[in-house]
Amino acid sequence: MNNPTLFSLCCLIWGSTWIAITYQIGHTSETFAIALRYLLAAVCLGIYCLVKRLPFALPLHIHVKMAAVGLFLYSLNYTLLYMAQAHIISALLALMSSCIIYINVVLRRWWLKEPIRKEVVIGATFGLSGIVCLFVPEFSKVSMDAALALGLSIAFVSFFCASVGNVISERILTSGTPVIQMNFYAMSYAMILLFITSLLLPGKLIIPTSTEFYLSLLYLALFGSVFAFGAYMKLLQQMGADKAAYVVLVYPMVALVISTFFEGYQWTALSFIGVAVVLMGNAIAMGKIPRFMRRPFLSH
Repeated sequence: MNNPTLFSLCCLIWGSTWIAITYQIGHTSETFAIALRYLLAAVCLGIYCLVKRLPFALPLHIHVKMAAVGLFLYSLNYTLLYMAQAHIISALLALMSSCIIYINVVLRRWWLKEPIRKEVVIGATFGLSGIVCLFVPEFSKVSMDAALALGLSIAFVSFFCASVGNVISERILTSGTPVIQMNFYAMSYAMILLFITSLLLPGKLIIPTSTEFYLSLLYLALFGSVFAFGAYMKLLQQMGADKAAYVVLVYPMVALVISTFFEGYQWTALSFIGVAVVLMGNAIAMGKIPRFMRRPFLSH
């Protein structure tokens, strides 16, 4: 698949997973729910590798890096994100998620010695402005208190962990490791870490009995993890973590479209302006507007 198709696939699937996640909340601990998600995803990927006879053998140093991806991107990121949602509204989370792009830019420069691409920074800033326009009505409901401050802190750590996982993933994939095998091992390591955490947490481990929990789990595992993360990792490999991360600014718009039908989200003139600004930022970040394609801020 080409990059626009992969990008669209990520946005469409992740934009719909917000609703699926709501059916996961309250049935068991967050860590156990996410562990079950990665268990199903890893089984699907493992079966695919066996059927296609893809090699499982990878060097030890790659396994160490894949375990780090499992820890930062698939375990800490998602667990902390679920925790943050208990304290802050989703609109604020969508706005804060834009910081992933900026963190990716800095980490790629520091860790991978890649130049900071001007078009990505400018495009991300446009996208951030568009997200503000989309969610302005929701921000009026926010008042600063201790719970909100805690939620903001947890969310920021979550997004930082996601960025670390993104950059490590890019390093693994650009060294020639196949996307499917990398995701299989990274999700397997995440699953093990999350199951262990679930067992060590205080309180009784609850096995969900709700049908809606398992139906949403199946969707999240197959589409949200196997397909969407497969497409996202391919984007990381082909575009770099800085450009691929623009997905986090586009898929909230998909979520709003879905919310229009299921939750009665009301569109305003400012909402449409926000969509236009986000799309303009996407075009800039992807290098579709030549005037922004000048030399990087920093080079090798």
